[in-house]
Amino acid sequence: MDLISRIGHHFTDSAHLKLQAMDLLAEPIAQAADRIVQCLLADGKVLSCGNGGSAGDAQHFASEMLNRFEMERPGLAAMALTADSATLTSIANDYEFELIFSKQVRALGQSQDLLLAISTSGNSGNVIQAILAAQERDMNIIALTGKGGGQIGEIMRPGDFHLCVPSESTARIQEVHLLIIHCLCDAIDCLLLGVE
Repeated sequence: MDLISRIGHHFTDSAHLKLQAMDLLAEPIAQAADRIVQCLLADGKVLSCGNGGSAGDAQHFASEMLNRFEMERPGLAAMALTADSATLTSIANDYEFELIFSKQVRALGQSQDLLLAISTSGNSGNVIQAILAAQERDMNIIALTGKGGGQIGEIMRPGDFHLCVPSESTARIQEVHLLIIHCLCDAIDCLLLGVE
């Protein structure tokens, strides 16, 4: 096995997918960033959720918002629903794992808020339940998916943003999701700070 060639193949695949996704997703990413800014200016907050690597992405987004991305600015209202182990295990134990995010959305979400829902397959049951709870609360949704969007693609409403990475590879989808998150953070800063 030639590991150097194999590693090079990963780099090449990732680069090609990112360029393909750029053509497809640049405009909806810009629109989603604008919607996040509208949410924040209306005293709303962004709630984020996902499982596994997507949970890490949800926390990564919240930390970039609460602290800062690449420019100095005040912290922005964001909260990862993946970060409180006591809440997660309490809900999973007393009810079921599928409700770990939706119960939090129902308790914390308001109509001026926004849900950032991340699922590489588009079929994560607890993320779907979070989206349905956000819809009940009249919140807008930004969904990051791949693999054709799965069930999440089917339940998105007009006015929501479905950023579906055109790939079947979980690793490649997650790499593009991280890039999308960084693009969102940069665009939010540019819109709020008036950067050209």
